[in-house]
Amino acid sequence: MSNGERTPGLDRDLLVVAAVVVVGAFMSILDTTIVNVALDALSQDLDAPLNDVQWVATGYLLALAVVIPLTGWTAERFGARRVWLTSVVLFVSGSILCGAAWDLESLIAFRVLQGLGGGMVMPIGMILITQAAGPQRVGRVMSIIGVPMLLGPVLGPVLGGLIVDHMSWRWIFFVNAPIGAAGIVMGLRWLPHTNPSDHPGRLDWRGFALLSPGLGLTVFGLAETSRHAGLGSSSAWLPLAAGLALIAAFVVHSLRSPRPLIDVRLFRNAAFASAAATVLLFGVAFFGSMLLLPLLFQVARGQTALDAGLLMAPQGLGAALVMPAVGSLTDRIGGGRVTLAGLTLMVAATIPLALLTPDTPFWLIAVILFVRGMALGSAMMPTMAAAYAALEPAAVPRATSALNVIQRVGGSIGTAVLAVVLSSQIHKEIPAAGDAAIESARNVPPEARAQLAEPLSAAFAHTFWWTVALTAVAILPAIVLYRTTSRRTPAQPASPVPTSVR
Repeated sequence: MSNGERTPGLDRDLLVVAAVVVVGAFMSILDTTIVNVALDALSQDLDAPLNDVQWVATGYLLALAVVIPLTGWTAERFGARRVWLTSVVLFVSGSILCGAAWDLESLIAFRVLQGLGGGMVMPIGMILITQAAGPQRVGRVMSIIGVPMLLGPVLGPVLGGLIVDHMSWRWIFFVNAPIGAAGIVMGLRWLPHTNPSDHPGRLDWRGFALLSPGLGLTVFGLAETSRHAGLGSSSAWLPLAAGLALIAAFVVHSLRSPRPLIDVRLFRNAAFASAAATVLLFGVAFFGSMLLLPLLFQVARGQTALDAGLLMAPQGLGAALVMPAVGSLTDRIGGGRVTLAGLTLMVAATIPLALLTPDTPFWLIAVILFVRGMALGSAMMPTMAAAYAALEPAAVPRATSALNVIQRVGGSIGTAVLAVVLSSQIHKEIPAAGDAAIESARNVPPEARAQLAEPLSAAFAHTFWWTVALTAVAILPAIVLYRTTSRRTPAQPASPVPTSVR
């Protein structure tokens, strides 16, 4: 696009679609974080050990991983609008059933049902909004979607803490009902009618049988790696190895199949491949740090879950502040440049977290997190926008499945790796903590916490250096993305948006 041309603005129709998608995204993302705060309360109320109660969170994550690969095919087969509404109804129904659960087993079963709906809400929403916007406006609408992605992990612990402290744990799930009901009403009224594809093809059952269990086993193995602080347990390495083998088999199958569940041939597009690699590595760094920050406040500084959520708020606010400008800038100069700048700032803003001491004032940490939030807002969604802008509109549904799978796996890897590193560092600094070092440190009595402030601070500092390194690694594919996208016209559409989604 020449400098004299103007990209189309965000008209009312597109903004209302974005508003509907944001409601669904916020609901599903909030739920992944809000439940973690209530695990102790669930353990006490349901009279079950914490290891068993952990399946309330793990079962949901496994359901997400299993259903995400179906996103592209279902959108093509039934239409994105219909699938989105069905997913929200399923999620809300599962939420209500979770709130009414009578024992741990029923709660876990209903959480799986909830996850089957929640897994599609975000990626189907991305399909709807990307197709409605077209390549020329994808950066700006992606910045709108990015707000709940960054605010959800911040507000989840705050809302969860308030509910657990003042109400029954059941409201952790009931709170989704009014949000979901609003989303359904808004979706019925404002989401554009999307016709199914004329040639969606049959469901790739072989691919589904390989990829969905492969992702489920991989996510489960990584979760067990976090719990056991490494791959020493067969419950960690065995499912991880099996999951990776199934994913590798799916890749081979996808290359040979004319209509695979996820077309790995998309990665032959250099811009899409470099964007996907950036999404993966950014997911590792971002979601890993989202594990560390609440633990820093709770374990090293003795704050409650509610206080930890409030202390993380500056990061979400920083991201929300810059996202509108970042979206506009992405559409003007391309996602590659913005992503590279955002990741560079993120490295610079993460280094101070590795230099924190027990005496670092909270106001200074708030300033650091605010700047880091601005970096996050400048890196996350421009990468996704660059990936979509590199594709034909017809490829968006299955590309969305691929990007969400990559992000989910990246998040699981980051959480597992940094949990293992942190546990190892706590055990190194405080040998008496034992194998369950993080849990032991969390349960330190207040009167003893002052004596352990220095070693705990050192353990977190070392782990944050890992976050710095992981973020720096993400810059490498971002450089490739920048060089690839700088050769093309940033906001020029490859082809018109299909009439079925207009």
